[in-house]
Amino acid sequence: MKRLAAIAAVAALAAATACGTTETAGTAGAGGVYTTIDGAKQIDATAPINPFNPQGSTFVGYDAMSLAWPKNSLTDPNQFYPGIARGWTTTPDQGEVVVHLQPAARWSDGRPVTSEDVRTSIALAYTQGGSAYTVNAGAAGAAADIQVVDAKTVKVTQGANRSNVFLRNVLSTVVVPAHVYGKLLPGDFWTTLKAARGTGPAADKAKAVITGLAQKVIAFAPPEDVSAGPFVLERVNPGAALLKRNPYFYDAARIVPDKVKVLNYTGNEQVWNYLVSGKLDSAPFTAVPAAVMRKIKETPGNAIRKGYSPVAASLAFNQARKPYDNVHVRRALAYLIDRAQVTKIASPEAGAPSLTTTGIHGDSAKVWLGDRLASLNPYKVDPAKADAELKAAGMVKKNGVWAMPDGKPWKVEVQVPASFSDWVAAAKSITSQLDDHGIDASVTTSADYILYLDELASGKFDIGFWLMALGPSPYNIYQRLYGSANGWSLLAGRLTHSPPGKNGNWMGGPETIGGVNPGELTSRLNLASPDEQKRIVTTLATLTNEQLPVIQIYDYVNTQFVNTNRYTGWPPAGSEALRLPAGVWMQLGMIKKK
Repeated sequence: MKRLAAIAAVAALAAATACGTTETAGTAGAGGVYTTIDGAKQIDATAPINPFNPQGSTFVGYDAMSLAWPKNSLTDPNQFYPGIARGWTTTPDQGEVVVHLQPAARWSDGRPVTSEDVRTSIALAYTQGGSAYTVNAGAAGAAADIQVVDAKTVKVTQGANRSNVFLRNVLSTVVVPAHVYGKLLPGDFWTTLKAARGTGPAADKAKAVITGLAQKVIAFAPPEDVSAGPFVLERVNPGAALLKRNPYFYDAARIVPDKVKVLNYTGNEQVWNYLVSGKLDSAPFTAVPAAVMRKIKETPGNAIRKGYSPVAASLAFNQARKPYDNVHVRRALAYLIDRAQVTKIASPEAGAPSLTTTGIHGDSAKVWLGDRLASLNPYKVDPAKADAELKAAGMVKKNGVWAMPDGKPWKVEVQVPASFSDWVAAAKSITSQLDDHGIDASVTTSADYILYLDELASGKFDIGFWLMALGPSPYNIYQRLYGSANGWSLLAGRLTHSPPGKNGNWMGGPETIGGVNPGELTSRLNLASPDEQKRIVTTLATLTNEQLPVIQIYDYVNTQFVNTNRYTGWPPAGSEALRLPAGVWMQLGMIKKK
């Protein structure tokens, strides 16, 4: 989920006037100063040097380190590059994962990175909840035991309710030094955790103790950065953060820059200005209009690297509201929306028109569905078919304007967060197209993304934009359509379905469709074998294509920016590494001084 956070954080920032930075790089050697931005957050100079803090003054891939770094596989969520972990082994059912740490890994204060650091980091992750580290009894993919085998080896055992992404969740563990963070944990933490995994009042009390530590962990402010990554924070101010090389990094010979400067930004416009002025050696995905993109490309040294991004933008329906409970209405709208035109206007550089609606990013769909993809309805623009679908739904046309079956006005309102520039542009294009066909359509906006999600979850909107296709895990992909937002929840190994308007069910789709329970099939993806996964994905993609709980508009393209004036060795177009921070590129030996 880190890729999704980066897109949302950058796109959700409102445009603002550029502010200068007073940070200087200080003395740098032959390796120079590598300059970039953090696509996941703005800099808060008052934030603690703590990776558990959402605004913390740490930077993933530079000083903040995980056990391993996810690759960009189209279908396999468990492919990783080494990080703090040199390697790992797992049983076929992922019931047991054994992690082997880098033998030479040391913290920036010279102490060795040990298994106890990993064990402490896992304990801290339990206070935050979720993923493999949850105290909810029976949760799918929850760790049941963490064992220190030796100073450089840790074994993590999965509980009885297995998940296919257990390995991925374990390897994504952020590692912090036990000698700095260990004091946040009570001496009886592991005993309390064991009690929390049970049921009854005693277990509830133990859970409360563990989750009650969350804010203490988030607020913790170490006096200095103690990093196991290639860099360590030197200083930070409101304009920029400066990191210097960690002399104790286990693979220091691969790291070329002497320092890294992470510039702050207050909105997309400031990132554009940095790129146009040639200040950035690299920058992650940022929504850029065509006119600005031309200026960026004109800057000497600037280049673009494009790759796969497992995210798609869609138009999602609240099926608890009429007339969107009628599949013919949803199909009619699909026949009226020119996805290529919307993409050209909204995201010409960082989007590709969706092939059709499957729930899966188009690149992944080709692998998952094979020949079956060509047999699905592409919903090419066809006003005649749209009219037929609207008539089948009982809608009526009066004086050239479509109305509800009872003759009352039909007003289509598409809700988007005001700060998502590509979604706003897409929504305006869509409503304009619908207006041209006699459908009274308009765009309404929410002030910010957090408010938008809250209002969406409360069932306030008829239609809203929704991020989907969050691969590579097929379970995660279809959770966006047939998970909690559509009524299905898995707790303690038991799948339940809530009615529309309850427990966050804002999509309001039926529990079963033609004898198929899509939420149940989605849940099965968590444990299914590869062959069974493919069968389930085919069924869900076909059902999604027929029923259209969403209309898939465009699939994101991971558009990265690089500048060749100072450094070379960037990942090539299409590389699986493009979705990783440049600090990881350095760890992989890619970045070279020009």
